[in-house]
Amino acid sequence: MYIRKQTFEGIGNESAFLWGARQTGKSTLLKQLFPDSMYFDLLLNSEFERFQRNPKILTEILEYANPLQPVIIDEVQRIPSLLYDVHWLIENKGIQFILCGSSPRKILRQGGNLLGGRAIRYELYPLVYPEIQDFTLIRALNHGLLPRHYTSPQPVKLLSAYIGSYLQDEIRTEAAIRKMNSFTRFLEAAAFSNGEVVNYTNIASECGVSAPTVREYFQILEDTLIGRFLPSFQKKPKRRVIAAPKFFYFDLGLVNYLLKRGNIRFNSDIFGRVFEHFIYQEIYAHSKYSALDYPVCYWRTTSQIEVDFILGDYEVAVEVKSTDSATHRHCKGLLSFGDEYPVKRLILVTNDPYPRQIGNATVMPWKVFLDQLWGGGLIS
Repeated sequence: MYIRKQTFEGIGNESAFLWGARQTGKSTLLKQLFPDSMYFDLLLNSEFERFQRNPKILTEILEYANPLQPVIIDEVQRIPSLLYDVHWLIENKGIQFILCGSSPRKILRQGGNLLGGRAIRYELYPLVYPEIQDFTLIRALNHGLLPRHYTSPQPVKLLSAYIGSYLQDEIRTEAAIRKMNSFTRFLEAAAFSNGEVVNYTNIASECGVSAPTVREYFQILEDTLIGRFLPSFQKKPKRRVIAAPKFFYFDLGLVNYLLKRGNIRFNSDIFGRVFEHFIYQEIYAHSKYSALDYPVCYWRTTSQIEVDFILGDYEVAVEVKSTDSATHRHCKGLLSFGDEYPVKRLILVTNDPYPRQIGNATVMPWKVFLDQLWGGGLIS
């Protein structure tokens, strides 16, 4: 059993949405944290059909039960109209809800009720380093960090089924894509762009669709929590910087499958890119789970000087290199950023065996970096 870092920090007596891509472990987490709560699972056909026929049954059940614990409704996006009754019960009966789903896209598309700010938004991401006992980096990089996939001896079969399920359930039923073949090609093209600055025109050419359609496809990936954009850091630049965002899929395994990468090994050609993606997932999840909610950006000048991640208001700059023997040249981007901004810490994350100092930059083995990140020692 994993002890997840998502603990609903600050929820108090407020209601909440818990969103997260499929198989991140939302249902398991809610059952662990709220074992005494009433639980309605709309993934079950019997429950779905009952509440779809008459959403007011929820009011009748809860007026009788008068629950003292949060009421959990799983897969709530399947019946958007149910949220009107939830809204009424929050306002008039003081009932606390935790509403769980894969994404709010279907609710928004149907003009549904997201409770007008009366529910706090939380998300659950794939597993992160401190949640896994006896964490193995090379397994994480190869399998991805969805709970079932990380432990599976055959993650490729699970990933194949996952993508098929995503296209069927999330896209056909919620996004109403007409040209599924084009969207399938787009998923692969987006994987080639993973961790890179997005060029809509090039991707459109590869997929045989227009650039505006590609922008719409990326929006679908964002809305369904399958990917996200990493913005460019542009605060008072002295040099010209790249303004376009980068794109990352939400999980390593998904990209591996789409690109047919095969076995990833230390010091292999692809290791560095997957390693950087892994560190990004850890940083982003920490920002949200810690409730610090600090922004994460990248910095790149038009002369191609780059830092992978800028945390907060240039509080920490992080560069990720797969080397196990860092030198001054690996710190070039960090030191350039430090010359331009009064950054508090410059950190080079590597496979080096020991932490050490190179000028103003600290070389940190990845385990040391993650221990300090999740221990609260890097950013506050």
